[in-house]
Amino acid sequence: MLTEQDYKDGQILLIDKPLQWTSFQAVNKLRWLIRKNFGIKKIKVGHAGTLDPLASGLLIICTGKFTKRIQEFMGQTKEYTGTITLGSTTPSYDLETEIDKTYSIDHISEEMVQRTTEQFIGEIEQYPPVFSALKKDGKRLYEYARQGEEVAISARKITISAFEITRIELPEVDFRVVCGKGTYIRSLAHDFGKALESGGHLSVLRRTKIGEFSVEDAITPETFENQLGAEIETA
Repeated sequence: MLTEQDYKDGQILLIDKPLQWTSFQAVNKLRWLIRKNFGIKKIKVGHAGTLDPLASGLLIICTGKFTKRIQEFMGQTKEYTGTITLGSTTPSYDLETEIDKTYSIDHISEEMVQRTTEQFIGEIEQYPPVFSALKKDGKRLYEYARQGEEVAISARKITISAFEITRIELPEVDFRVVCGKGTYIRSLAHDFGKALESGGHLSVLRRTKIGEFSVEDAITPETFENQLGAEIETA
């Protein structure tokens, strides 16, 4: 049973972030629950790597003194599973925005899908999505995008160590990706569609691993709340 001091000394909480939640919301919820249950005014709580609202899965949340370890976790290898929908693109490269262009997928075969993954394995250059929280001249890229302003984005070197196709039912392609820091799976979906001489966008995303941590060992914010409440009652 964890005490107030345990949370202050530092805990690593593995949270399975629900769809539609921001990572910020998940952190706020846990911070509020810890403060409320122990009757404390202040405690440090932070996450080790943002997950978009349209993605679910593993969020590492650190409390107290362990917030100093956040950078350490952010640099670790991550694993994702999800679905790329071929034949159409969106400005955000996912379902945050509406489909803006459609393309034929008649020429795409299963063999072609499997073969095309090879282009993306290893150290590659990737352009982040314009709808991202990266900053340029003190302003986030999505702010420019939402105002319809064009902005030059530089490519970044990223590393993808595994890109496996797990299901093909066109236009949908399921995948598993293992990648290094700074990789945008949305950009991968967009670039994958382009490499297939079609279009593509990310329609499902779930983060399954960060380093040695797995989503199988994670709990939902609701479960955390119930467990915390039960601990207080039995204390």
